[in-house]
Formats: sequence, structure tokens, C-alpha cells
Amino acid sequence: MKELSRRDFLKNAIIGGAVLGLGNIVIHAPMNALASGKFDMGLCKSVRIKCICELPCIDADLNSKTINDAGGGEVNQWTIPWVRENAAGNCTLIDMETLEGIRHKFLLDAGGDGPYMDKCFKREGIDNMLKSGEIEFLFITHEHPDHLWGLEAVLKYNPAIRIFIPDTFYSEGMCFLEGAQYIKPSAVNLIPHRGELLKLSGGQIHKLYEGCAAVDLDVPLPVRARGEALLYFNIKDKGIIYVTGCGHPGVLTLAEFARKNFAGGENLYGIYGGLHISFFGGMDAEKEKLVRGMADYHFKKIACNHCTGVEAVKRMIELEYPIVRGTARYGSWTDLYVGNGDEVVFG
Repeated sequence: MKELSRRDFLKNAIIGGAVLGLGNIVIHAPMNALASGKFDMGLCKSVRIKCICELPCIDADLNSKTINDAGGGEVNQWTIPWVRENAAGNCTLIDMETLEGIRHKFLLDAGGDGPYMDKCFKREGIDNMLKSGEIEFLFITHEHPDHLWGLEAVLKYNPAIRIFIPDTFYSEGMCFLEGAQYIKPSAVNLIPHRGELLKLSGGQIHKLYEGCAAVDLDVPLPVRARGEALLYFNIKDKGIIYVTGCGHPGVLTLAEFARKNFAGGENLYGIYGGLHISFFGGMDAEKEKLVRGMADYHFKKIACNHCTGVEAVKRMIELEYPIVRGTARYGSWTDLYVGNGDEVVFG
């Protein structure tokens, strides 16, 4: 297959002011806000999260060197000579239960390399869940390689799976979804996506189920990417959690978004995912301020990993935050946080 730079991509539905019925998913625009101006996403019973893989890469120093040698954070990720053997990625299985006892399972992100993710999928039984249709959709948080480039492993088992993406994807990412191979960066997806592609509009709240909402925040990201989507859940008798890929908009920004925009947002229960604090280096005054600022939101359970950074997690533990520990198995770097194959339950 040729290396592609752009292709018309027509298989998509822009989510905006309308309400779309998508099987058992209904997506609402913010017009459904309450008189208070806050959005009521409803309630769910619980959210069970399995970390399929959280490693940004195998060797963090090699990853940083690859970016710096290519010119730094302003370069195009699709033109960097990434070392494919260093690829890993971020992928999470979410299993939410409604108040009526109905369970919805979906993947957040696709990891960073097809063969690597295929091994992870087989280890956790994701391959069979995809084949059977038990996994309802794939939710891509943003366009970075470690969240998108493992897509082929997903499509191998269900090429027609429904996919959500931010509406800020660049042309290269859109081509990748349709089936493309980029030679220099070793980005490979030879299986075209044949299902529904749903674009999340920046800054809007999209209700997926009772107690579950998606939000895409349009922020600039390094190495030619833009926008990051995340999920919020409102768990009965517990409060609101948010689930991120990298959390590029900022751990405090995402907490404040919930507080200001969701009914019940003053009661924040927990976090899962990357918080993007100290992955590239240790702590400094600005990062210390971020970590200390988390105390204002009184989280009851913090299950951070991926790009949060080991030093940031150590500081949270020193401050006696309710950090969920992991097992450091299947290649994860530390047991200080939830890692590959670990599970956490909210609710």
C-alpha cells in the first residue's frame, strides 16, 4: 500500500446541535443543560476499568531522543523516524453498569503498535470480545501515536466497529483510519475502517448513556496533534469521575470543567488515566503546584498512570492522596500506579 498524505474521508457524522440515535447510544448537545446552566448526564451504577496497556513506550529516554533529534515538539509526528520496537501504547477497557443492570463495554484508545497491542488483546481476551461485538465502540482520545497507531489490532477483529474521535484530526490521521502505511514513522494500518466514524465537536458535552458523557477540548498538542477527548461518569451515591488518555488540558482544568459544567460536579469521586505532569522530567515548582492543587477537589480514588510521571505519583503518595497501586506486571515500569493488566472499580 502506498504512503498517503491526504484522502477524502466521507464516512463520518458530525455531532453538533442535533440528537443522534445510534443503536443504544444517544448523543445530546449542550442544549439539554438544566436551568442552572449545568448539564445533567444522569447516573450509572459503577465503572470497572481494566488497563490493557499504559506504557507510552518501552524506553522513555529513547522516545525523547527520537523527538529531539527530529527537531522537538513542533515537528510532524508522521515524519519522525520512530523506533517501532520501542512502541507500546495506551488502551483501556471500560465496563460501565447502568442503574438497570445493563453493562456497556468499550475501549478507550488503541495503543501504539498493531503487533504489540495484539499480544495485549490476546492476554486480556479483548480479541474475542471484539470479534463477538461485546465491545460496542472504540473511543480515541487524541491523535498521538501511542493512542492511535495500534488501530490495526482493533480492526483485525472488528473492522466495522464504531469509532469516536475529536473533530480536530489532521488529514494523516483520517487517512490512517481509512487504511494507510506511513513508511518513515513505521505507522501501519492495512485494514480500512468500515464502520461509523463519529466526530466529537470541541467544547461540547455529548451524552453517551445515562451517567456517561464525552467531552472534547480543543487544545494544541506537540508533534502535530490537536484536541483531546475524555469521558466523565456520574456514579450513584459516589460522584463524578473522569477518564483520560493523557489529560493534556491539565488535571485541574479537567476537574474544574466537571465542577462548573455538570450537575453534581461539586462532588468529584475519582480519576483514571494519564495526567501528563512529570513524564518528561522530574518535579518543578509548576508541577508541584498542579499536584498540590488536586487537594482542592477531594478525590476519593486516583488511578493515574501512563504519562502522569513516576515523580508526580511519588509526590501524591507523600501528600497522602488516595492513589490506587498496581502490580508492575506485563512490562509496566512501577507498582506505584495502575499498570498493564491491573483493574480498578469505581462504584
